Amino acid sequence: MIHMNEKIKETPIKKTLKENELHIWSARLDVPEARLKKWQLFLSPDEIQRAYRFHFIKDQNRFIVARGVLRKILSYYIDRQPYEIKFEYNKYGKPLIEDNFAGFPLRFNLSHSYGMSLYAIASGREVGVDIEYIRENFSDIEIAERFFSCDEVATLKSLPAIVQNKAFFLCWTRKEAFIKAKGAGLSIPLDQFDVSLAPEQPAKLLRTKYDRHDANRWTLFDINLFSGYAAAVAVAGQNVQVQYQCSNEF
Repeated sequence: MIHMNEKIKETPIKKTLKENELHIWSARLDVPEARLKKWQLFLSPDEIQRAYRFHFIKDQNRFIVARGVLRKILSYYIDRQPYEIKFEYNKYGKPLIEDNFAGFPLRFNLSHSYGMSLYAIASGREVGVDIEYIRENFSDIEIAERFFSCDEVATLKSLPAIVQNKAFFLCWTRKEAFIKAKGAGLSIPLDQFDVSLAPEQPAKLLRTKYDRHDANRWTLFDINLFSGYAAAVAVAGQNVQVQYQCSNEF
């Protein structure tokens, strides 16, 4: 772990975000030590402490980079240096920018898996994103029966064995993205709503058991940026345009 107290000022870069746009950013989290130091300079003391809680150094470093990149991205949309941004959290742990810093209703979410991270940024719309490394020889059906809805399990079992592994992770990321967008943690059990999961089907929230109208209030998208990963984003509302932002500097 690196300890540094000084702060560095970044040259301001301004990004505009329309209400009907959803911006997707990505970053690789395994970086040289010099870049790791840069990302740590953006973090707050409580974020540094959170990094310390990870047992393995690699996981500590990946957390530092993920949060540092998040702060850098958010600074593109609001008039603040990355280290000046302050977060508050709802009772389920979803982060928001403190109202007195935001100036407008910026919403964001991040996810990372096996060294890759994704960031979703929206204005005035709740958003959630999830990325998962597709593991082979995974107990797909057994885990699906524990967490997925009955219809999702039936659909998964009906698929050819060769595509079941991918379909499982498509389903999982779509469900996680929706849960994260709702910002309610697991107070909404994963088996209380259905998503599409067949590899040839587009991402879609099909129905929710707790509110028959809720499925029409959300849009799901798959994110196909990295080979060997499944990823999805859920955003409130319809007619949303997804834009992938240049992430080369990360």
